[in-house]
Amino acid sequence: MIIGDDVVGAGAIDAVTRSGLMNRRSFLLGSAVALGSIGLAGCATSGGMSMAEAERVYGPLPNERFPVPAVNISKINPKYLRRKVRYDSAEAVGTIIIDPRHYYVYRIEGDGYATRYGANVGRAGFLWSGDAYIGRKAEWPIWTPPKEMILRQPEAAPYAGGMPPGLNNPLGARTLYLYQNGAYTLYTIYSTIMPETIGKGVSSGCVGLLTQDMLDLYDKTPVNTKVVVLPA
Repeated sequence: MIIGDDVVGAGAIDAVTRSGLMNRRSFLLGSAVALGSIGLAGCATSGGMSMAEAERVYGPLPNERFPVPAVNISKINPKYLRRKVRYDSAEAVGTIIIDPRHYYVYRIEGDGYATRYGANVGRAGFLWSGDAYIGRKAEWPIWTPPKEMILRQPEAAPYAGGMPPGLNNPLGARTLYLYQNGAYTLYTIYSTIMPETIGKGVSSGCVGLLTQDMLDLYDKTPVNTKVVVLPA
């Protein structure tokens, strides 16, 4: 598909609604994905931020171009909430490490620490690994389904010319585009307003963070930042 000036294929989110009308939930989930809710217990998350802090960190973003709602943190396992953790790595500060096996994205902070974000990742058959780098960044990007998706799911055809930015756009508020050797890999790190997807394999290879987490990572990540995708 085309996003701005880029051609996108395998990294696109790959699902549609039963009625044939496309929306953010159908792009991300697909009929085979069963989602559940895991509530927060007590007043603090397990080994992480307090409930009060989580409600602040994942609160609404009214000043965005399209106001973003607060995250319903009862729909996410507390272990996937943002936190600073011990993480020994020889990679430079700022490097992004994606761990699809455990549904985490790390930003190396140095001195043996990293900021850890919960993520959704590619479902079976769409996982990949290797080194890449951020070749482009975009705020509230246009999303256009690839030809391959339209062939599999004709319901996507109305968006062949591109879905406008907004809360229903599957790329969300921010997107980091992964490149290798000067070429777009067809994969992205994108933002989602769907907490129930975090800790799940739901996409066609792209990696999703909660919008509040993605804004934090996006602002700290310049173009050419190294990205390491670990084996699943």
